[in-house]
Amino acid sequence: MHVIDDANAPALGDIRDAGPEDCIYIRPVATTRKDWPKYWEAAGVALARGAFVHVMNREAT
Repeated sequence: MHVIDDANAPALGDIRDAGPEDCIYIRPVATTRKDWPKYWEAAGVALARGAFVHVMNREAT
């Protein structure tokens, strides 16, 4: 399980390598990161590889 937010995130390579056994949760505040576009692209790669990618909205943190 990987969580991306404004203060913490796994390495970009770990996100890109995620596959069917992995879950990636993206908190709304992640969009304030300076490197957000890179994480968004990496999440797309993970999604294409079969990872579960969930953009959180009002879920409990």
